[in-house]
Amino acid sequence: MRTLVLIGAAAVLGPVVADLLRHRFRLPAVVIEIALGMAIGPHLLGWAHLDEVVLVLSEMGLVFLIFLAGFELDPERVRGRPARLAVTSWTASLALGVAVAFVLNVAGVTSSVRYIAIALTTTAIGTLLPILGDAGVLPTRFGAFVLAGGVMGEIGPIVAISLALTTDSPARTTVILVAFLAVSVAVGWVATRPARPRLVRLIARTLHSSGQVGVRISMLLCVALVWTAAEFGLDVLLGAFVAGMVARLFLVRHHGEGVVDAGELDHRAEVHHRLDAIGFGFFIPLFFVVSGVKFDLEALLDPVELVKVPLFLCLFLLVRGVPALLYRRDLPRREVLALGLLQSAALPLVVVITTIGVDTGQMRPDNAAGLVGAGLLSVVVLPIVALSIRGSGAPVAGEASSAAHER
Repeated sequence: MRTLVLIGAAAVLGPVVADLLRHRFRLPAVVIEIALGMAIGPHLLGWAHLDEVVLVLSEMGLVFLIFLAGFELDPERVRGRPARLAVTSWTASLALGVAVAFVLNVAGVTSSVRYIAIALTTTAIGTLLPILGDAGVLPTRFGAFVLAGGVMGEIGPIVAISLALTTDSPARTTVILVAFLAVSVAVGWVATRPARPRLVRLIARTLHSSGQVGVRISMLLCVALVWTAAEFGLDVLLGAFVAGMVARLFLVRHHGEGVVDAGELDHRAEVHHRLDAIGFGFFIPLFFVVSGVKFDLEALLDPVELVKVPLFLCLFLLVRGVPALLYRRDLPRREVLALGLLQSAALPLVVVITTIGVDTGQMRPDNAAGLVGAGLLSVVVLPIVALSIRGSGAPVAGEASSAAHER
């Protein structure tokens, strides 16, 4: 319980410190949460001691993080040209990542090709969204490309984790993946059947009571598809992501238009707020603080190993930044450069992949620490530089509206 209290205190301090520092520079709360976890961990103060209960709660935080990523995915926002370029760009990143990881492996810098390659293709879109929202980027045409690239920087690595990191037989896993997707489609079909007025009214009526039917259905979908993915031998992250997408489709179908009284709020947003409160209020910050506690600081104390932080940061820029050149016909030069920097910001999934790698013995602690350290720097520095570069190249509101109308 003492460790849980310490983690809870760190989770509270994260956004408080971020708010205190916001006038000087924008520091994501997740960075502070990981740093506080390092501080109370065994390599500094030695106050926190992880046991099975805390680790299970941390795993739930990881599941919630990916579930909400799937829930927040709005296909209408990124379809068309942004989605096609995002897929092409991420595929190019994967090819670059595999080549870079192979070179590092041959040079003896790393011991795993798969883990390094996939980690280098991630994008921290969840961490970037508040920053981009405050900067007024999201409603613009540029914002649609950033959002699509960021979403692909989450979906691609999650699928790759299931295919390449959890089994030594990718072919067998591919067959299992198809079977799991068939089950998911079936669940999605059931979830999106025509709305029954009684169920719609029940969801709306219990939003402000102890019933919370909409939240409970979403949670049931989450644990059911996570369990299904585990039973199929796939990574639970895939189940969590698909569950988030299915839960969103269910609430879209059962949003109550024309059924709920005019005084009622759209309960899609209401349920979303409650799921955010559960996830970001407790489980997700707990995952990041625990990740900081588990962070191997000693692995970076050697000056030779410390060099890996800027090395991996440069590799993020190479693997995710260079494919942004594919957008040069769709965006001005300033925005292409800004997009490359934003796509190169990576942290949450890097933490996930390095945790899996270290736990399975497939990744050395020094490389995991170097990747996470580079991820921390990327989400702090790259968004600031990207928005500064975009600067005068940003379209005015009228141009943004016109571009949105054309799409």
